[in-house]
Amino acid sequence: MRWALVKVALAVTTMVVVAFAVPLGLVVKELARDRAYGSAERQAATIGPVLAITTDRTQLERAVASAETGPGGRIGVHVPASGRNGPAEIGARRAAEADVAAAVKLGRASISPVRGGSALLQPTAVASGIAVVEVFVPDAALTNGVTTAWVVLAGVGLALVIGSVAVADRLGTRMVRPAERLAGAAHDLGRGKLGVRVQEDGPKELRLAASAFNSMADQVVQLLANERELAADLSHRLRTPLTVLRLNAASLGDTPAAEQTRAAVAQLEREVDQIIRTVREQKAQTQQTAAAAGCDAAEVIRERMGFWSALAEDEGRTVRIAGADRPVRVPVARPELAAALDAMLGNVFRHTPEGTAFAVDVHNADEAVIVLVSDAGPGIADPDEALRRGHSGGGDGSTGLGLDIVRRLAESTGGDVRLGRSVLGGTEVRVWLALDDRRARQGGRRGHRLRRTLGRRRRAARTGS
Repeated sequence: MRWALVKVALAVTTMVVVAFAVPLGLVVKELARDRAYGSAERQAATIGPVLAITTDRTQLERAVASAETGPGGRIGVHVPASGRNGPAEIGARRAAEADVAAAVKLGRASISPVRGGSALLQPTAVASGIAVVEVFVPDAALTNGVTTAWVVLAGVGLALVIGSVAVADRLGTRMVRPAERLAGAAHDLGRGKLGVRVQEDGPKELRLAASAFNSMADQVVQLLANERELAADLSHRLRTPLTVLRLNAASLGDTPAAEQTRAAVAQLEREVDQIIRTVREQKAQTQQTAAAAGCDAAEVIRERMGFWSALAEDEGRTVRIAGADRPVRVPVARPELAAALDAMLGNVFRHTPEGTAFAVDVHNADEAVIVLVSDAGPGIADPDEALRRGHSGGGDGSTGLGLDIVRRLAESTGGDVRLGRSVLGGTEVRVWLALDDRRARQGGRRGHRLRRTLGRRRRAARTGS
């Protein structure tokens, strides 16, 4: 798809450039030609008034010299014979006699080819007949500036083609990469990697496809968990009838049939035990897979805020949610994230007066997701001590109790928890959930830049308020 878009953009842009550049190049050439002949006509027009007054050679030579605007020797005057004076030639002459005669007969300006260019022949009436003013136009004047204009047009056209190809490649990459990730995730899921999920980005259609794939994968994990739970339950239910069979077999005596029955019951018990152990192991793997697959933090936040909003309304608290309108996947299990949010929101209700406003913000970046819970309460006197204790100790502040849950959640991803002053004036609990545990442990520079960005936003918001 990517190369197809590039080829289409290349073909379309090339056709557009050719369709506009070629006519423009021809127009530029024609304009240069008209400009050269227009200049020649103006030079010839300066000789006409002099010929109308006199045909004196000296006067005409002076007029020709003053009319020369470029290199000399380009203007000539053909004066017909008058009385005792024969025909006169003033200045340079390049046109043939036949061309001059044809111009006299035609009675209007004409162009005749000469060596090195062309000649403009302008007939002018004089007392003795028709005089012809000849202006030489070299070939260089006819193409003056044309080459430069064509080079500029070619450069603009090439830039347009390269720009369109670059834009098409960028758009193709933006569409192809999410599709490739979706295809790779589908192959991984088919090979049994139940924890694989797709980042929901790219065009709207691909985002919808990625969301549908993630929902399907979640349902597959849930179905497998339900199936294993059912198998474990059935295995446990088989123990009661097996116990009855074993007791009955023990009362059969020492006959060969009794021994065979007891052996069969023992073997059946071993098989049931093996099924139970296998199901337990698979259940643990399923739980780990669900945790690795993560969840949609925005959905969990909306759900828990819907629960706490009723209590906030009863206590007259203003609630604000930001950043939870789009899917934000985090590498933690849904129940653990919900428990951490409940712990942080519970602290707000427990340690701030009624009517205190609070907010939940989600910031999504390439390497981490940051969840901010802030309030307008009295704040914490010693955030470092509260973070170190992991509990409030009965003191004031909107955090502390249940902080161990939040810390374990963040550290399970390689992130951390920070306490500080919120833009609302109270306490801010910032939970850093790293999307890449290795980069989080190495303290990547992007994380520091994102921390500084959030700090600048908080300072700007505090100043604006």
